[in-house]
Amino acid sequence: MNFIFISPQFPRTYWNFCDRLKKNGANVLGIGDTPYDQLEPALKDALTEYYKVESMEDYDQMFRAVAFFSFKYGKIHWLESNNEYWLEHDSMLRTDFNILSGPDVDEIEAYRSKSAMKPYYTRAKVPTARQIYVTTKEDAVKFIKKVGYPVIVKPEYGVGAVATWRLENETDLETFFNEKPQDSYVMEEFVPGLICSYDAIVDSQSNVLFESMSISPPIMDIVNKQTELCFYVPPSVEPQLQERGRATVRSFGVKSRFVHMEFFKLTENKKGLGKTGNFVGLEVNMRPGGGYMPDMMDFAHSTDVYQLWADMIVFDERRLPENPDQQYCVFFGQRDRFQYVHSKEDILAKYGSHIKMCERMPEILSGAMGNQMYTALFPDRKSMDEFVRYAGEKVNAPNALPPDSGKDNSIDYEGAYEQEECHQAD
Repeated sequence: MNFIFISPQFPRTYWNFCDRLKKNGANVLGIGDTPYDQLEPALKDALTEYYKVESMEDYDQMFRAVAFFSFKYGKIHWLESNNEYWLEHDSMLRTDFNILSGPDVDEIEAYRSKSAMKPYYTRAKVPTARQIYVTTKEDAVKFIKKVGYPVIVKPEYGVGAVATWRLENETDLETFFNEKPQDSYVMEEFVPGLICSYDAIVDSQSNVLFESMSISPPIMDIVNKQTELCFYVPPSVEPQLQERGRATVRSFGVKSRFVHMEFFKLTENKKGLGKTGNFVGLEVNMRPGGGYMPDMMDFAHSTDVYQLWADMIVFDERRLPENPDQQYCVFFGQRDRFQYVHSKEDILAKYGSHIKMCERMPEILSGAMGNQMYTALFPDRKSMDEFVRYAGEKVNAPNALPPDSGKDNSIDYEGAYEQEECHQAD
């Protein structure tokens, strides 16, 4: 099997996907814009060959790279980046080279367009927020009369939620129409709820081989207010989220992919959507959760999702057994702009046996995820909460609390959780 992995060097831990493919006998070929001598040694070991392009944004360069590999190694069986940003380019390359292992240009529309997703949710019998295209101010006013303020406006085609707005009143509406880009936008009713993801690895028959969930705040508030990001992966998936996640997988016809699907968990009854505690469809992302989410799933479920994914790719089945050791894995990202009571040394001394990852975040991710990250594992929710309070305790500033704590804090989770993706980056 010839597998082309696009941008295998970013995020940093994606070398694991290549490594597990190689261990399963695949011939792994990488295309990226990082010089070869700057690649992680483990990634170099996993790749048969690496093709450096000057710009991955330049489709002609990417086309020539795939053509080179196709000429040298023969039929390309798979091409994938597992990265939201490159999904469209991935589909174009598959179409141009007749690679049938993933969505082509025609299929990718439902994965990228926030409006095109709606019929699939309807077919899955999963409720979603009412939505319209934002074309004129007059149409927006008519929609708001139906649903009321606040409303959310966001690009129809957006990575994460770049340039997303929350409009509270007519002044905000006027500002939006004066400042919005020319891109196509949609407007949605506000949904009061927590943000939960349904993460799964799916085989060629749309069967779920592995599933997990996460709870996290909208990243827009983190980016705009430059507060800490804190999210976690619990030991198991809530039953209704599992049911609606699987239904969404089947409706979209997901095959042979790692998926990250976002849902609201209602914090109050919402007419047309459901009762408190129900899950409401938000959007689908046909790739793994961003950042270090795959690693957090590994820790929480005592497994190896990279191997599970590679087994799905090569063997179309799950080969690793489920592990009964299930725990809470939490990510906490400190900000350099805050002065914390407890130093890095203090945190490691107190929680060293629980810390799974501790590192400075790359500049490109720091806006959304903080500057200094800690990923830690705990057997129960209480212990996890205590860690977040300790790591987030500040000098003369509001202290951080875990997600869905229901208390006021610097991250303002109680308010932030009420709307999905008023955020700037995934």
